[in-house]
Amino acid sequence: MTMTPATLIVVDDDIEIRELLADYLGRHGFRALVAEDADALRRLLAEEMPDLLIVDIMLPGEDGFTICRDLRRSSDIPIIMLTASSDDTDRILGLELGADDYLGKPFNPRELLARIKAVLRRTRARTHPEHSRLLRFGSWQLDRVTRELIDDKGQRSALSGADYQLLQVFLDHPEQVLSREALFDLSRGRPAPPLDRSIDVHVCRLRQRLGEDAQHSQLIRTVRGAGYVLTAQVECVQ
Repeated sequence: MTMTPATLIVVDDDIEIRELLADYLGRHGFRALVAEDADALRRLLAEEMPDLLIVDIMLPGEDGFTICRDLRRSSDIPIIMLTASSDDTDRILGLELGADDYLGKPFNPRELLARIKAVLRRTRARTHPEHSRLLRFGSWQLDRVTRELIDDKGQRSALSGADYQLLQVFLDHPEQVLSREALFDLSRGRPAPPLDRSIDVHVCRLRQRLGEDAQHSQLIRTVRGAGYVLTAQVECVQ
């Protein structure tokens, strides 16, 4: 059976980068389209439903942050952001706005290719027919299209990209103890750096979004010396 190649859109105002990436990704089995700014991207999205977007942060007019924020209001298209800044602030903000991954410029095209494949693997696993749009766990629901938490009163609140990815990992592995390394790998698509404890920070923040704290958490419990576990069962709503 012939597999339909995944469609990617590269959004970058540098024509050389656009053409190089389109050529490189095309040679590795992808259908690569290009856009120079937000307006060009909108015209493409009116005709195409891509499998993934690669968006440069620094664009004329609307920047990559604005594009990411606007898309996340109505779409779950995976987004990898590119940044020429060495400041972690840009990268963190991109993830907060809903990006699935980021990569600093200059970069090795092979690394971008690996990131693309990792994000697509995670996305395709989560959009398998057995997975529904709404998942219920405890008194909460997760809308995986809008990336919103829904409480028992029906109130919705948007999740950042990092919080969404982490919660999705827990929901994919309910009642299983997951190490910090496993949580980082599954939520970020790459191994954790040595001695990295950022997962602890993200778990703490996710607990706060769920109305809990580290001392009295019932949904996401700490297993001393092993990691964390989502204690609730997960069921499909629709």
